[in-house]
Amino acid sequence: METKFETPSMKESILRHTGFWLIAILVLTWIYGTAFDNFQLGFEVILMLIPVHMLYFYTVAYWVIPRYFFRQQYILTFFACLLSAFMAAVVYRLNEILISDPYIFRVLSATEKNFTWSKLDGSFSEQLLNPHDFVNAVERCNVIVWLGVSLKFIKMWFERRQAALQAELNFLKGQIHPHFLFNTLNNLYALSLQQSKQVPGIVLGLSSILRYILYEGNSEEVSLKRDIEILESYIALEKIRYEERLDLNFNLIGEVNEQKIVPLLMLPLVENAFKHGVSETVDAPWINIELLVEGNNLSFKVSNSKPPGVANSARKDFEKVGLSNVRKRLELLYPGRYFLDLLDEEELYIAVLKVEIGHPAYIV
Repeated sequence: METKFETPSMKESILRHTGFWLIAILVLTWIYGTAFDNFQLGFEVILMLIPVHMLYFYTVAYWVIPRYFFRQQYILTFFACLLSAFMAAVVYRLNEILISDPYIFRVLSATEKNFTWSKLDGSFSEQLLNPHDFVNAVERCNVIVWLGVSLKFIKMWFERRQAALQAELNFLKGQIHPHFLFNTLNNLYALSLQQSKQVPGIVLGLSSILRYILYEGNSEEVSLKRDIEILESYIALEKIRYEERLDLNFNLIGEVNEQKIVPLLMLPLVENAFKHGVSETVDAPWINIELLVEGNNLSFKVSNSKPPGVANSARKDFEKVGLSNVRKRLELLYPGRYFLDLLDEEELYIAVLKVEIGHPAYIV
């Protein structure tokens, strides 16, 4: 399954907005119902007032913000929001004066004969310009609306974060694939010059690995078993190149069942051992690879011979494309759930990777 960050469908958007307004109606009904000591009345009044909240919200969220805020016209955004808040309060007060307040008065006066309500005192213009009631209207308009706007901004931030994350992952993968291909083609070229009979086998093995990279390497997760198979295929290709000169041991400890892993995390560590260790070692190069799997805990250790006369170069090699990308991908996908280090000993290099291979961070 490939990672996709798509805009929500119209159906999903309608369901999300409907859910928000239903929750808003329930909350406001509870507030008004408690004030009136009559939840049915509170619900009926909110149904009269909720169109004002909706008009205010969609004006700010889908007109003011896209038209001014997203274009970095912040001063215009401020004044547009201020004007929207004022107009919403005016419409809210008109609704109260003409519709909701008279309805409340009729319901309450029917249950209480001597019921009076000072809010209805005065002419239409006096009620509309009453500062106390107008301030209350501003307050009531803005609570739900700006909660909705805040949720919209949080949603947008999350979607942009996910999009940025995926873009960076694609960039890192784009660096890993050509890097591997470049090294393998160099090996193939060297053997072809020698007219080696091993060339067809290398081409077949390379084809299998490239098929994995192209069709499975962009997946969110792959089977750990499948990723190990590709790792073994790569090792087999390199062993053809070095023939009997290379002493290589690959030990797998533990049970590989249904575990999943982000593809192509281990391959660069092995590739680095060949490129910066074995290929530069003239006499008796060796590589030891240990893979320990305990449930969702994976421990991967690659140690290899160090070319004579080379010192303190591991950190420099570590920052090269392959291993540097592994660290970046781990930080993005398994934050706080991995350990990666490269040890530069006197006669060998050791790369150690430990990771909890549960669901990566970008799978939501």
